[in-house]
Amino acid sequence: MGENKLIKAYDDLMGHLYEAMDDTLHSVADALDIAKEKTSALGGHTQEEINKIADFVMRDVEHVATAPSQQNDRNSLSEWLKFDIDLIENFALDAFLDIADKTKVKLAALEMEAKLYHPYKSGEVAGPGTFICDACGKHIAFKSTSVMPACPECKGDSFSRC
Repeated sequence: MGENKLIKAYDDLMGHLYEAMDDTLHSVADALDIAKEKTSALGGHTQEEINKIADFVMRDVEHVATAPSQQNDRNSLSEWLKFDIDLIENFALDAFLDIADKTKVKLAALEMEAKLYHPYKSGEVAGPGTFICDACGKHIAFKSTSVMPACPECKGDSFSRC
């Protein structure tokens, strides 16, 4: 696939993703599937090429959505790009920022859900990491796969990953 064709496919797919994410009923994954189908319907690309382009779009969106800055405004995006945002040419910036913002909201909801519905309990096995006691806030860290103990501070039995 020529470079210009790749670039056009990226922009097309991003436009379709923006439209699909406008419907709050869609998860990011569902919106991406819809965007891939619409891009495919335009013709000229194999499914493999469209999947590759979708990976590129989501990589960029997730980088902006998970950037340390609290809001994906024009200033923080300029910081992320390391140049003035006004220098960007032929790019649907508002659509991109909107996708990143909605992705950020959905990622935050997913993280909250994971903490709510999947707490780590004493006696369960967990991979390496640092955990915080849901009762008293004590941190415990494991450098290898371990069995979750009761909290050494308050004997609590429910933890969240930090």
